[in-house]
Amino acid sequence: MSIIKKLALAAGVSALLSSAAYADLSGKVIGFSQIGSESGWRAAETSVTKSEAEKLGVDLKFADAQQKQENQIKAIRGFIAQGVAAILIAPVVATGWEEVLTEAKEANIPVILLDRGIDAPQDLYLTSVASDQVKEGRVAGEWLVGAVGDKECKVVELQGTVGSSPAINRKQGFEEGIKGHANLSIIRSQTGDFTRAKGKEVMEGFLKAEDGGKGICAVYAHNDDMAVGAIQAIKDAGLKPGSDILVVSIDGVPDIFQAMVAGEANATVELTPNMAGPAFAALDAYLTDGTQPEKFIITESKLYTPKDDPQGEYDRRKGLGY
Repeated sequence: MSIIKKLALAAGVSALLSSAAYADLSGKVIGFSQIGSESGWRAAETSVTKSEAEKLGVDLKFADAQQKQENQIKAIRGFIAQGVAAILIAPVVATGWEEVLTEAKEANIPVILLDRGIDAPQDLYLTSVASDQVKEGRVAGEWLVGAVGDKECKVVELQGTVGSSPAINRKQGFEEGIKGHANLSIIRSQTGDFTRAKGKEVMEGFLKAEDGGKGICAVYAHNDDMAVGAIQAIKDAGLKPGSDILVVSIDGVPDIFQAMVAGEANATVELTPNMAGPAFAALDAYLTDGTQPEKFIITESKLYTPKDDPQGEYDRRKGLGY
């Protein structure tokens, strides 16, 4: 494997490579089973993956599962029948993959997981490109600990899709982040299914249950889209998001930075949408000379607050196609 590819894999950034460095991917047919388009981040991941594939001359067969695992399994079986060179999967949930991935393995088709993990034997996939989701939640929790100090803080939590690895891991990480701080407690936790509309709906229920929001110190959302929905619900209740109720979330999509500019959001932990760059680097090395990548390629998790030029971050991300 070339030193350029090694640097790309280590950095998790495909911009380090030219299309010439991926000569073995040019003309290859690769299937991509995407969860859906439930959030701005998800749409950005799809856009970046398609763009990276086009740059490299990859014939990307895209399948939108509309947030249903049965649609993903059907798409994967379709890719296997087509005899694709490889399959990329952003799995909607963590369980239920062993049978179909065994079929891919028996067909000698390498599988790469993008941004979410699964509960299945590791020999069924080549590598998993994702953030450290537990760390994301921990960073969010630690930020809140620092923000409130010794003040009592009752937190409401908007969870992601039930059974998905981000929902499980981001919940675990946040709880680890606030552990040992008796003044912080999660008083209500419910899924908002990673969508803006559901996030707003669930937050409305939280506010109603807590006497119009009295006593709620902060909302922690497993993604920014649910946070944006929660912000609207807080405003509709006559409260000021960002001050009356602190807002911390994960993803780093443009709209959360716009909310920071307006003083309505307090912190987000960035999740890069460019999972395809390191995925294609790993796949090319494997197809070229059998190089086995690391089983888990971890992308960076960076905290952003209103001190970090939110207007500039909004503009930069919009320019990247979010």
